[in-house]
Amino acid sequence: MPSVQTLIPTRLLLIRLDRLGDVVLSIPTIEMLRRYFPHVFLAIMVRPACKDVVENHPALNELLLYDKEGTDGTWLGTVRFAKKLRRFQFDMALVLHPSSRSHWIPWLARIPIRIGFNRKSPWLLTHRLPHEKQEGQKHEALYTLGTLRIFGITPIENPPPPVIILQPAAIRRVKTLLQEAGLKTQESLIAIHPSASCISKRWMPERFAQVADWLVQNDGAKVCLIAGAEDRSLADAVARLMRQPSLNLAGKLTVAELAALLTQCRLLLSNDSGPVHVAAAVGIPVVDIFGRNQQGLSPKRWGPLGKGHVVLHKEVGCITCLAHRCDIEFLCLTALTADEVYRAVKSVLKRV
Repeated sequence: MPSVQTLIPTRLLLIRLDRLGDVVLSIPTIEMLRRYFPHVFLAIMVRPACKDVVENHPALNELLLYDKEGTDGTWLGTVRFAKKLRRFQFDMALVLHPSSRSHWIPWLARIPIRIGFNRKSPWLLTHRLPHEKQEGQKHEALYTLGTLRIFGITPIENPPPPVIILQPAAIRRVKTLLQEAGLKTQESLIAIHPSASCISKRWMPERFAQVADWLVQNDGAKVCLIAGAEDRSLADAVARLMRQPSLNLAGKLTVAELAALLTQCRLLLSNDSGPVHVAAAVGIPVVDIFGRNQQGLSPKRWGPLGKGHVVLHKEVGCITCLAHRCDIEFLCLTALTADEVYRAVKSVLKRV
């Protein structure tokens, strides 16, 4: 089997089919590939929900959407999708996060060199990298950048925050929404995202509401609630529990519009989730709430990139995290008080 280090890719496909934050944290890898291989045809395959964070990125030649939740997600749909990839004549595929589906697709597409982590049907790959992400010893962006060593590229140890290209139409719509809500340009807007992918990562709505009320009452802030359509009920709960008015945009924004909205905010308060990384990518500080005492899900691996952020993570003595099956009522989250979070937000606001 030839060493990839002796080859220069001419048509390279990156594959990342997990969530929004994961795709955002892969942007430094995209940019480094373009820097080292300025003439390569570089494409990325992501889910439709993630397209806005890489669309129109100058380092990419092509954006391919694999609809995992739609017609592409069936076995027959996957085969059809892979056959369509053949027309691009990719000579290499680099899978940035392991899944059987991500490994099957380039194999079915007959891409000659298939690089990925040694996990989940790795026999479909021609070149296998050690999988150590679950150890959580470094940031996810660094794990992803580390895949480039197989091309002879030494990744930078302190990657800058990713860059998301803002879409003009999204900027215009956000400005319209804020004007319709009566927000004045000099007012302090703070975004709150009370959702996350698992209940074991979600701080309580009543405490988000308490912090939001204090920010309105004590600091003259305007609070904007954000969440995806599937998690709108969590933002609605915070809005109901608040005694002060808020702007609830949950379920009303595309990811491109979310990025544009965050540029109008002084700060994002959020559970560990995709919007954290979107905020960091557009230069907005984050107060990031973590639960779960698990190395692979730690702030060290998943905290926001860049400076000026605050991560809140309570150590409550758990040896093994049971995630959503927690038998101590999510003590890592309940131990974090509204006052602690409010003070963290205030500390960031003093600097911005």
